[in-house]
Parts: sequence; C-alpha cells; structure tokens
Amino acid sequence: MRTHLVAAVAAATISLTISAHAASLTGAGGTAIYPVLSKWADTYAKETGDTVNYQAIGSGGGIKQIESKTVLFANTDMPLVPDDVAKNNLVQFPQVIISITPVVHLAGIKPGELVFDGPTLAEVYLGKIKEWDDPAIKKLNPNVTLPHQAITTVHRSDGSGTTFNFTDYLSKVSPEWKSQVGEGTAVNWPNGVGGKGNPGVASYVQQVDGAIGYVEYAYVIENHMVYTNLINQAGKNVTPTMDAFQAAAGNADFTKVKDFYLILTDQPGDKSWPITAATYMLLRKDTAPDQNHLALKFLDWALKKGQDQAKALDYVPLPDAVVKQIEDHWAKEIPDAWKTASN
Repeated sequence: MRTHLVAAVAAATISLTISAHAASLTGAGGTAIYPVLSKWADTYAKETGDTVNYQAIGSGGGIKQIESKTVLFANTDMPLVPDDVAKNNLVQFPQVIISITPVVHLAGIKPGELVFDGPTLAEVYLGKIKEWDDPAIKKLNPNVTLPHQAITTVHRSDGSGTTFNFTDYLSKVSPEWKSQVGEGTAVNWPNGVGGKGNPGVASYVQQVDGAIGYVEYAYVIENHMVYTNLINQAGKNVTPTMDAFQAAAGNADFTKVKDFYLILTDQPGDKSWPITAATYMLLRKDTAPDQNHLALKFLDWALKKGQDQAKALDYVPLPDAVVKQIEDHWAKEIPDAWKTASN
C-alpha cells in the first residue's frame, strides 16, 4: 500500500509541476492559417502543456494588435515592408506557404470544371461581366453549359492578407483593375457582398446561388467547396493541387530580400498556381525575452514538427534551408529570446 501511495504522490507532483510550468500564448491575425494553426496548437498543447489562444480576426487586425502590444505574436498574409517592420520594432518571418482559390456556387458545376484566366476574373470583380453565360466566360469554357444567371461577387469585409494577395494578382494581370482598384488588405470593391474572414466568404458562397468568391485552399477542403482552375502566367490550365502550390513556392528566394519580404503571386512556370503566398508571423523586439521565447518555441516546433499537418491541408511547408534562415534571423534580431528557446 505504501508503494501505491508513493506512486500516487509522485504522479500528483509531476502533474502539479507540469501545470505550474504550463504557459498560455496569445496571438491574432489572418484566417488563412487558422485551419493548420489550430491543429498545431492542439498537438503542441498535448506535447508540452502550453496553450495557444489565437484570434482569427484577419491580417489587418493582427497587425494592429501586435503594434498595440496586446498579443504575443501576430500573423499576416501581407508582409510588412522593411521600413514598417523597423518603425514598429517588429521581427517578421514566414511560417508556411498558402494558396488562394476562386470558389463558386453554380448548379451542376463540379470542382475544377470551370476555368478562369486573370483578366476575365478581374472583369467579373469589376462588374463588367455580370452573367455566367457571358461570352468571355463561355470562350474559356466551351464544353460547359453555363446558365443565364447573375453573378454575385463575394469579397472580404475585413482587413485581409488573403484580399491583399488576391487583389495583387488581379493588379498584375489587369491594368484596368490596377488603375481603378489596386491592391491592399482592404480596397474599394466595385460591387458584391462582403464576408468576415475566410469563413465568412466561404459561407456566403455556399449560401448564394450564382456566387463567386476567393478563399485559402484549406477552406475549400474543409467545406467541400467547388473550386475553379486558373490559367497561369505560362498560359497553362492548372488545378489547385499541392504540386501546383509547390511549383509556385519553388520560386521563393528569401536570401535576397530584407525581413523576408516577398510577394509570390503570378509566378512563372508551367505548373505554378497563380495566387500563392507566404504567410508571416510578427513578434515585437521589445517584448520580454522570456515571453518571446515561448512564441519562438511554438513557432519553431511548427516549422519542424508541424509539416505533416500542414501538408494534409495542402499548405506548403518551408524548406529546411529557409527554416535555418529564419532561426538565424531570430538569433540576430532577438538573441536573448532565441537562446532561451533553443536550449
């Protein structure tokens, strides 16, 4: 009996020790990363006892919260230019590669059955193409029966890195879009309805017959949505697949840019998916090292041990060489926090 009592006391001591040292990390930002970030957080909590409380409020909201010092880390799908990183005393680095996909709700249309090119997609969002059987859409889809039905465009209503990359792509393929609307986390949409976050856009598209929207590809998988193919820069009809995302991501060379600032939309290559992006994490340099190291431990764990979960949702993990580059960046920019985290 004494042996059982000692074992019970030991077990209780271990439990209390783990509880006493467990930490809670706060973060906020983009919704594009949320599907995989939530899985990372769940697994990380089981392995370490540390919890990650993340508010998926959009990239714009995440940037505001890290600038106002209300969260430990933030996520954005729109990288900050180096001047803004320095001005706000931040550290910026990529976490994973995301891909943005047009989605539709149209009776009888199956995933991948429709194809768009960039200029036609821009004209749809400009409101110049108003019906699904418009000659421009029919020309791209000669073997698809398209209804004479109004198109409802769906966009983000919040500050969004997904929107930044979508509008950046449209600006590259359509001079009219660039001059009239441009790119940004929030733009003056010519028409359509707005949904909050990737979930809001996905919900609107699913509810509105005749709708077209854009979401991070993980939401296509999770919500069983009807995606479209795209004509890429090389003129090839490509399907949103891991191979296509990896082909676009393969052009990323972070060694030649400051603060990892790189836009990956409209990349060359026969297999490249046109709307691909790195999604970034932001930390504050003036946060206490013992707090920053908690964030670094989690994010480094995700870079190294979260790759299978990322691939399962068709995110593209960063190559080992880029992970090493990120760790070197931490060692340079927040050395005390990284030294603690890496021990």
